[in-house]
Amino acid sequence: MTPADLVLTPAGVRFLGRVLPCTIGKGGLSAGKREGDGATPVGIHRIAGMLYRPDRLRRPAPWAEPIGPRDLWSDDAGHGSYNHRVRAPYAFSHERLRRADPLYDLVLITDWNWPDAIPGKGSAIFLHQWRRPGFSTEGCIAFSRTDLHWLAARIQPGTRVIVPALSRA
Repeated sequence: MTPADLVLTPAGVRFLGRVLPCTIGKGGLSAGKREGDGATPVGIHRIAGMLYRPDRLRRPAPWAEPIGPRDLWSDDAGHGSYNHRVRAPYAFSHERLRRADPLYDLVLITDWNWPDAIPGKGSAIFLHQWRRPGFSTEGCIAFSRTDLHWLAARIQPGTRVIVPALSRA
């Protein structure tokens, strides 16, 4: 591990000498992640992309891509676009990336089960804004808006996200 790795600890995510409070999936940590289990997958993941709402904030990094009104994320394990960004109209199960709330105003995409998705292994493990401190996610890692923007200004594609099997108090 290096200081440039994002490392989940019981106190939060350690990065560049700071520990940023975060929340994880309501299903806890899992070495056997499955679609819909609400768990955050254990392992070494990499940042594969960054998305942002251009109508709500300025581009956080030169490599960030805007989220448009028709942008979705497929979570339909039976479809060929499973665990990929898709566009509406899309008749299969999906999650809207352009939400009414601010949770996905800035999204860091991990390479969990991507780009070669295995059906049912789980989709959309993002780093995004939390609803509030202590409010768990559906499997993602969530931060305060301030900390998420601080991270986005400092990470690069390929930055490692290390989620060890640990006990969270």
